[in-house]
Amino acid sequence: MVRVLGIYGSPRKKGNSGLLLDRALEGARQAGAEVSSLRATRLKIGGCLECGGCDQTGTCVIDDDMQKVYPELAAANRIIVGTPVFFYAAPAQLKALIDRTQAAWSKRMLEKTKEQRKSYDSGQGYLIGVGATKGPKLFDGLEQEARYFFDALDMSYQGGLFFRGLDEKGAVLDRQEFLTQAFELGHKIASES
Repeated sequence: MVRVLGIYGSPRKKGNSGLLLDRALEGARQAGAEVSSLRATRLKIGGCLECGGCDQTGTCVIDDDMQKVYPELAAANRIIVGTPVFFYAAPAQLKALIDRTQAAWSKRMLEKTKEQRKSYDSGQGYLIGVGATKGPKLFDGLEQEARYFFDALDMSYQGGLFFRGLDEKGAVLDRQEFLTQAFELGHKIASES
């Protein structure tokens, strides 16, 4: 069964990236996937302390809401992150979640050889990025973060959708073609074996 986890990265409720992720998850649901979601802004997650606590076990020693997130990440075989771009990267709340997957990276390093790490056994990751400006490198930093986030989770990064020129809350509602693309992405993700 395809299990899709949507991660909402925006601190703004009903923002453009959230509305697009809603559509993608609806597409996945209609294609028969089991769908769940979490919102980074609703979680109490501290930053990685680089304490080395996960180095020997692959388990984070910090006791906060991230302990509820790790099982969600492990259960999904498809993850879609929907987020705006803040200073060419993810918002702080999402970045804290990403940084805390250092424990997953440590676990991967402990369980797989260098050769085995060339393949991804846990699934696929996708990104829906939204930005206000139209610069050609607007999503470069965000995509690089996504690649390494999914790599830590033993997932291959499959790209995604990137929308420029969306700033005002709900502006995407006037861009039906963007919403359709998001729905189709979710449907495709859930339909692939």
